[in-house]
Amino acid sequence: MNPTQALTDVKAKLDAATEHFKNELSKIRTGRAHPAMLESVMVEAYGQQMALKTVANVTAPEAQLLQITPFDPANLQAIATAIRDNPSLNLTPTDDGHVVRIQIPPLTTETRQEMAKILGQKVEDTMISARQIRHEALQKAEAAEKSKEITRDDLESFKKQIDEALAKQKTEVDGLAKTKEQEITTL
Repeated sequence: MNPTQALTDVKAKLDAATEHFKNELSKIRTGRAHPAMLESVMVEAYGQQMALKTVANVTAPEAQLLQITPFDPANLQAIATAIRDNPSLNLTPTDDGHVVRIQIPPLTTETRQEMAKILGQKVEDTMISARQIRHEALQKAEAAEKSKEITRDDLESFKKQIDEALAKQKTEVDGLAKTKEQEITTL
Protein backbone atom coordinates (compact mmCIF):
# COMPACT_ATOMS: atom_id res chain seq x y z
CA MET A 1 0.00 0.00 0.00
CA ASN A 2 1.30 3.41 -0.95
CA PRO A 3 0.09 5.92 1.70
CA THR A 4 0.40 8.88 -0.68
CA GLN A 5 -1.73 7.19 -3.34
CA ALA A 6 -4.24 6.01 -0.72
CA LEU A 7 -4.56 9.56 0.62
CA THR A 8 -5.10 10.88 -2.92
CA ASP A 9 -7.84 8.27 -3.42
CA VAL A 10 -9.53 9.24 -0.14
CA LYS A 11 -9.46 12.93 -1.05
CA ALA A 12 -10.96 12.14 -4.48
CA LYS A 13 -13.77 10.14 -2.85
CA LEU A 14 -14.43 12.92 -0.33
CA ASP A 15 -14.55 15.46 -3.17
CA ALA A 16 -17.02 13.23 -5.02
CA ALA A 17 -19.20 13.04 -1.90
CA THR A 18 -19.11 16.84 -1.59
CA GLU A 19 -20.03 17.25 -5.27
CA HIS A 20 -22.95 14.87 -4.78
CA PHE A 21 -24.04 16.97 -1.80
CA LYS A 22 -23.87 20.15 -3.91
CA ASN A 23 -26.00 18.44 -6.56
CA GLU A 24 -28.54 17.41 -3.92
CA LEU A 25 -28.61 20.97 -2.55
CA SER A 26 -29.62 22.33 -5.93
CA LYS A 27 -32.76 20.18 -5.81
CA ILE A 28 -33.99 21.65 -2.52
CA ARG A 29 -36.54 24.41 -3.07
CA THR A 30 -35.80 27.79 -1.58
CA GLY A 31 -38.86 29.71 -2.74
CA ARG A 32 -36.97 31.08 -5.73
CA ALA A 33 -37.11 29.63 -9.22
CA HIS A 34 -33.94 27.83 -10.26
CA PRO A 35 -33.43 25.66 -13.38
CA ALA A 36 -31.74 22.95 -11.28
CA MET A 37 -35.13 22.25 -9.66
CA LEU A 38 -36.08 20.35 -12.82
CA GLU A 39 -32.90 18.32 -13.31
CA SER A 40 -34.54 15.08 -12.17
CA VAL A 41 -37.43 15.38 -14.67
CA MET A 42 -37.50 12.70 -17.35
CA VAL A 43 -39.56 13.37 -20.51
CA GLU A 44 -41.05 10.81 -22.89
CA ALA A 45 -39.63 12.07 -26.20
CA TYR A 46 -38.89 10.26 -29.45
CA GLY A 47 -40.12 6.99 -27.95
CA GLN A 48 -37.78 6.97 -24.95
CA GLN A 49 -37.22 8.60 -21.57
CA MET A 50 -34.87 11.57 -21.83
CA ALA A 51 -33.63 14.14 -19.33
CA LEU A 52 -35.48 17.45 -19.61
CA LYS A 53 -32.26 19.36 -20.28
CA THR A 54 -31.66 17.26 -23.42
CA VAL A 55 -35.02 18.22 -24.98
CA ALA A 56 -35.47 21.80 -23.75
CA ASN A 57 -33.80 24.93 -22.43
CA VAL A 58 -34.77 25.79 -18.84
CA THR A 59 -34.43 29.38 -17.63
CA ALA A 60 -35.59 31.46 -14.67
CA PRO A 61 -36.53 34.87 -16.15
CA GLU A 62 -38.08 36.00 -12.86
CA ALA A 63 -37.61 35.05 -9.21
CA GLN A 64 -40.88 33.06 -9.11
CA LEU A 65 -41.01 31.77 -12.70
CA LEU A 66 -39.39 28.96 -14.66
CA GLN A 67 -39.61 28.94 -18.44
CA ILE A 68 -38.98 25.81 -20.49
CA THR A 69 -38.41 26.25 -24.22
CA PRO A 70 -38.40 22.91 -26.08
CA PHE A 71 -35.86 22.41 -28.84
CA ASP A 72 -38.62 20.63 -30.79
CA PRO A 73 -42.12 22.13 -30.34
CA ALA A 74 -43.60 18.64 -30.75
CA ASN A 75 -42.30 17.81 -27.25
CA LEU A 76 -44.19 20.66 -25.55
CA GLN A 77 -47.05 18.53 -24.23
CA ALA A 78 -44.72 15.72 -23.12
CA ILE A 79 -42.64 18.23 -21.12
CA ALA A 80 -45.70 19.73 -19.42
CA THR A 81 -47.04 16.25 -18.62
CA ALA A 82 -43.71 15.05 -17.20
CA ILE A 83 -43.51 18.06 -14.86
CA ARG A 84 -47.17 17.82 -13.84
CA ASP A 85 -46.89 14.07 -13.13
CA ASN A 86 -43.71 14.36 -11.03
CA PRO A 87 -44.95 14.05 -7.40
CA SER A 88 -41.71 15.30 -5.85
CA LEU A 89 -42.03 18.66 -7.63
CA ASN A 90 -45.71 19.35 -6.97
CA LEU A 91 -45.73 22.03 -9.70
CA THR A 92 -48.40 23.02 -12.22
CA PRO A 93 -47.01 23.94 -15.65
CA THR A 94 -48.89 26.00 -18.24
CA ASP A 95 -48.07 26.22 -21.92
CA ASP A 96 -48.94 28.74 -24.60
CA GLY A 97 -48.06 26.56 -27.57
CA HIS A 98 -44.44 27.75 -27.67
CA VAL A 99 -43.04 27.55 -24.12
CA VAL A 100 -43.95 25.97 -20.79
CA ARG A 101 -44.12 28.28 -17.80
CA ILE A 102 -44.16 27.27 -14.17
CA GLN A 103 -45.12 29.75 -11.49
CA ILE A 104 -43.20 28.81 -8.33
CA PRO A 105 -45.43 29.31 -5.30
CA PRO A 106 -43.89 30.98 -2.27
CA LEU A 107 -42.95 28.59 0.51
CA THR A 108 -45.08 28.43 3.61
CA THR A 109 -43.50 28.33 7.06
CA GLU A 110 -44.25 24.60 7.31
CA THR A 111 -42.70 23.95 3.91
CA ARG A 112 -39.59 25.92 4.88
CA GLN A 113 -39.26 23.84 8.05
CA GLU A 114 -39.66 20.65 6.01
CA MET A 115 -36.98 21.82 3.54
CA ALA A 116 -34.65 22.58 6.47
CA LYS A 117 -35.20 19.02 7.78
CA ILE A 118 -34.44 17.59 4.34
CA LEU A 119 -31.29 19.72 4.24
CA GLY A 120 -30.21 18.35 7.63
CA GLN A 121 -30.76 14.79 6.40
CA LYS A 122 -28.67 15.43 3.28
CA VAL A 123 -25.84 16.82 5.44
CA GLU A 124 -26.00 13.73 7.65
CA ASP A 125 -26.02 11.39 4.62
CA THR A 126 -22.93 13.14 3.25
CA MET A 127 -21.11 12.88 6.56
CA ILE A 128 -22.02 9.18 6.89
CA SER A 129 -20.56 8.64 3.43
CA ALA A 130 -17.39 10.54 4.41
CA ARG A 131 -16.98 8.52 7.61
CA GLN A 132 -17.42 5.30 5.62
CA ILE A 133 -14.66 6.42 3.21
CA ARG A 134 -12.41 7.16 6.22
CA HIS A 135 -13.23 3.81 7.84
CA GLU A 136 -12.38 1.82 4.69
CA ALA A 137 -9.10 3.69 4.21
CA LEU A 138 -8.07 3.15 7.82
CA GLN A 139 -8.88 -0.56 7.60
CA LYS A 140 -6.62 -0.90 4.55
CA ALA A 141 -3.85 1.09 6.25
CA GLU A 142 -4.05 -1.01 9.43
CA ALA A 143 -3.94 -4.21 7.36
CA ALA A 144 -0.88 -2.87 5.52
CA GLU A 145 0.78 -2.07 8.84
CA LYS A 146 0.06 -5.59 10.15
CA SER A 147 1.57 -7.12 7.03
CA LYS A 148 4.61 -4.83 7.47
CA GLU A 149 4.00 -2.96 4.19
CA ILE A 150 4.08 0.34 6.10
CA THR A 151 5.53 1.31 9.46
CA ARG A 152 3.60 2.32 12.57
CA ASP A 153 4.73 5.93 12.05
CA ASP A 154 3.42 5.85 8.46
CA LEU A 155 0.09 4.56 9.76
CA GLU A 156 -0.19 7.32 12.36
CA SER A 157 0.76 9.97 9.81
CA PHE A 158 -1.82 8.54 7.38
CA LYS A 159 -4.53 8.63 10.07
CA LYS A 160 -3.72 12.25 10.85
CA GLN A 161 -3.83 13.25 7.17
CA ILE A 162 -7.16 11.48 6.64
CA ASP A 163 -8.65 13.17 9.71
CA GLU A 164 -7.49 16.55 8.37
CA ALA A 165 -9.08 15.83 4.96
CA LEU A 166 -12.31 14.78 6.67
CA ALA A 167 -12.35 17.92 8.83
CA LYS A 168 -11.80 20.08 5.74
CA GLN A 169 -14.69 18.35 3.94
CA LYS A 170 -16.97 18.73 6.98
CA THR A 171 -16.21 22.46 7.14
CA GLU A 172 -17.05 22.83 3.44
CA VAL A 173 -20.31 20.84 3.74
CA ASP A 174 -21.34 22.78 6.85
CA GLY A 175 -20.68 26.08 5.07
CA LEU A 176 -22.74 25.03 2.04
CA ALA A 177 -25.55 23.83 4.31
CA LYS A 178 -25.58 27.06 6.31
CA THR A 179 -25.83 29.12 3.11
CA LYS A 180 -28.66 26.94 1.81
CA GLU A 181 -30.48 27.10 5.14
CA GLN A 182 -30.33 30.92 5.01
CA GLU A 183 -31.82 30.79 1.49
CA ILE A 184 -34.61 28.51 2.73
CA THR A 185 -35.49 30.51 5.83
CA THR A 186 -35.24 33.97 4.24
CA LEU A 187 -38.67 35.22 3.22
